[in-house]
Amino acid sequence: MSTTATEDRILSVLEDDAQASYAEIADRADVSKPTVRKYIQQLEEEGVIVGYSAEVDPKKLSSQSIAMVGVDVASDLYVETTRNLKALDSVEALYSCSGDHMLMAEVRAQDGDSLGDVISDDILCIEGVTAAHPSFLQERLK
Repeated sequence: MSTTATEDRILSVLEDDAQASYAEIADRADVSKPTVRKYIQQLEEEGVIVGYSAEVDPKKLSSQSIAMVGVDVASDLYVETTRNLKALDSVEALYSCSGDHMLMAEVRAQDGDSLGDVISDDILCIEGVTAAHPSFLQERLK
């Protein structure tokens, strides 16, 4: 069995259930618990696994609104702008991407108005941000 195949099976289990115990992962990936522990530690150290999180259905949140915000950035200010976006408490996750926008930010706030304020008062005021295009999440379908 190849190392890559083992990693892929372990990562697949974690992506399906980030709360799975080592025993559950071992059973589902068909490896031993010590193997799971070794691979997870190695993947964390290499930065492949960067964190664990819960998947949230935005429709069921009574105290929070979520938007995915496409952010356009001046190329010459990319590094500094990205650093400043990552520092915002309301930015839950930040992704570099290809497509319509250079960055995609998962932004959370108390409600739609507050989310709009974060976009206009915090994100758009960062030097280097040239545009922000929000898509408000309504309901998790999968």
